[in-house]
Amino acid sequence: MAGRGLGFVRALLAAVLAPALLSLLVSPARSYGGQNHGDWEKPTPMPPLPPREDAARVARFVMHVSDWGALATISTLEAVRGQPFADVLSLSDGPPGAGSGVPYFFLSPLQLSVRNLEENLHASLTVSLAQTDFCKKHVFDPQNPMCVHIMLSGTLIKVNETEMDFAKRSLFTRHPEMKTWPSSHNWFFAKLNITNIWVMDYFGGPKIVTPAEYYNVTVQ
Repeated sequence: MAGRGLGFVRALLAAVLAPALLSLLVSPARSYGGQNHGDWEKPTPMPPLPPREDAARVARFVMHVSDWGALATISTLEAVRGQPFADVLSLSDGPPGAGSGVPYFFLSPLQLSVRNLEENLHASLTVSLAQTDFCKKHVFDPQNPMCVHIMLSGTLIKVNETEMDFAKRSLFTRHPEMKTWPSSHNWFFAKLNITNIWVMDYFGGPKIVTPAEYYNVTVQ
């Protein structure tokens, strides 16, 4: 009798716990990119978007809240030599609340994009609010212009000694994992020397912003 009662309890527990255990096994993991990549917390709420009429301020805003972007270079790989080649790279324009507008990178000669840049320094960078909670909150597809993104072109160069400390602080604050990357990869700090800027934040085509207008914005 006691054995039958124990068997009933086990069967009851199995019926209750099985759905919960199954959901843990089959549910996809949810994580977020950016400065807190690898954790299980939601991203920090984003400040309000600047007025769309102020394209230069919108551009600076998007750059500052972004932790990564797609950098396009001209390929040196034999199979696609001379063709566009894009890669996702971590970036930062400054510590939170102290954005400079300059996209800084932490690069290695082992990266394909860097090998391309050794032959041709010209590059284009795209960063989008799709990496924040803005577009999900407003139910904007990443390709929807209202899911704001900016496109910048110029040349990608190593930073000089004057900028070294700021570039290092900017990147390591947002991407602390970089501190642990193997020194044998010969990492160095670089930046995009911006010559052209396009802002896509609404229908009707991109807005053109000059570098002077872009850097003249005071970011709070």
